[in-house]
Amino acid sequence: MRILGITDGQTSGAAIVENGKILAANNEERIVRIKQARGFPRESIREVLALSGTQPKDVHAVAIAQENMEFRNEISDWPGWFEARSQDGDMHGLFFSAASRYGHLARRIPVLAKAYYGLRTPLYKQRKSKIPQILKQEYGINAPVHFFHHHYAHAAAAYFTSNFEDALVVTMDGGGDGDSSHIYSVKSGNFKLLSTTTSYDSLGNYYAYVTSLCGFKAKRHEGKITGLAARGRPLYAELLRQMIACEDGRLVNRGQVLFSQALDRLRQLLPSGWSMEDLSSSIQLVSESIAKDYIGYWLRKTGHRNVALAGGLFANVRINEEIHMLPMVESTFVHPGMSDEGLAVGAALALWGESTAEDASHRGQRLDSIYLGRGYTDKQIHESLQKAGLEAVHYESGIEERVAELLAEGKVIARFSGAMEYGPRALGNRSILYQPGDPSVNDWLNELLRRTEFMPFAPSSLAERTADLYENAQGAFETARFMTMTFHCKPLMIDRCAGVVHVDNTARPQIVNRKDNPSYHRIIEKYAQITGIPVIINTSYNIHEEPIVRSPDDAIRAFLDSRLDYLAMGNFLVAGPIGSEATRKKWEGKSKWGRPQPSSTCR
Repeated sequence: MRILGITDGQTSGAAIVENGKILAANNEERIVRIKQARGFPRESIREVLALSGTQPKDVHAVAIAQENMEFRNEISDWPGWFEARSQDGDMHGLFFSAASRYGHLARRIPVLAKAYYGLRTPLYKQRKSKIPQILKQEYGINAPVHFFHHHYAHAAAAYFTSNFEDALVVTMDGGGDGDSSHIYSVKSGNFKLLSTTTSYDSLGNYYAYVTSLCGFKAKRHEGKITGLAARGRPLYAELLRQMIACEDGRLVNRGQVLFSQALDRLRQLLPSGWSMEDLSSSIQLVSESIAKDYIGYWLRKTGHRNVALAGGLFANVRINEEIHMLPMVESTFVHPGMSDEGLAVGAALALWGESTAEDASHRGQRLDSIYLGRGYTDKQIHESLQKAGLEAVHYESGIEERVAELLAEGKVIARFSGAMEYGPRALGNRSILYQPGDPSVNDWLNELLRRTEFMPFAPSSLAERTADLYENAQGAFETARFMTMTFHCKPLMIDRCAGVVHVDNTARPQIVNRKDNPSYHRIIEKYAQITGIPVIINTSYNIHEEPIVRSPDDAIRAFLDSRLDYLAMGNFLVAGPIGSEATRKKWEGKSKWGRPQPSSTCR
């Protein structure tokens, strides 16, 4: 059974799933070059059909994530969570403003919530009729169309890629289809819904409020708050606990405010002169505590030992580590497209799961490959290099050894190879690589890339050396293949890989298996042979506020714009016209991160 999955909200995209296996997955942002692109994903649908060799007649069914949402025909940028666009005729903005204004009355006057969703119902119906029309008229797809609840799609994505037979499946985010969290008990593919939490009581919303208060864009820059948290003190934790909490296994919006009113209330409660580091530390601590209490409650109630997670809150790698460290947890899996970029996959897997529910042996499957996007041949890469007028050396027998040698010499290398990764993380094929021993790398490399980041870069490390590098990775090995969780680091990492270890001695690794990515594994393996360190830095191959590169042309433009040392595209190597040396020297011997220079480096 071949299923087309679609998500047309924030970070829209499409996927093709056949018999539970993901054949292709793509998000619209990568093609149209608009970060978190929202709207109907026409280009992504074409992309996944082509990548999977699927003709319109081959599509047996279509699965759409989200039951209740306004239809957005055109692709647009994510404007920011608190920018009500009523002046543009944006109905979503109008409803958002209304929720902000009257949210404090929701508990006292329940009919308000019913009226709020009742007014939106005609727009929901319009979307449900419009999408099948577009699929038939523009793609020739006549298959039946099914709509799935936002959180059920998240849950299906988590479970069916977890390799678990039974699991507690938890979804948490800002909100979707009126809810911000679902709890499921799943055994042999059968989902039992145990609890729901409305969007009104969203923990994810409160994390977004703090993101906005700190001057960043909510629903986009929460990772900056996670990075800042380790640099502050949780001075405002009790203040935040007055606003959001877990009570007897349920999330509760104690502040009884939403959106703009919540921002105003938090501004009133915070003391003058508050720091964003301390506020970040506070929301991180409170979020970790609430997530542990909430999930721990349901683990005790169900007796499950495996946890599968999806939803935007679980983009927070420190929360994921804290959940994994709960004493009742044996194994933890976080779906690699944990935020809304994974909903197309989730909807398709949900439909597949329901179609095979009578199979008593049905269970989650191991996600064998994360490289589900478009790849390019050396011939296509060479044509792009010629078009750009760039000279390149071609390595007939493979470029991996040369890349490792250059990394050992302290060069920064942009790597474009094979098929593009699914999900928000760059996992070696669309990555920028560097040696891990320089504690100032976060400063000067982010300057080159015009980024403002507070999380350290991530390490890619050899799977066979995991026990030498990280604490408590057992039971989370599978999810760490996708850079979805932090671990506390062992002395080898702390002493010699300061560029990837945060001030709290954690790192968020990609554990690289030879089977998952033989070429990337070979680079790290060769680097380890030269330096003795089985780790390299991996950060996403993109520049400020752009999506990760998709095509050779994207890669060339980003390379020339960022002054990196080398570009490794397929088996072609291009030397940068400028390089990183000047910026790197400016930061020599210092780092605003405050981590001391290592006693020895990886060079």
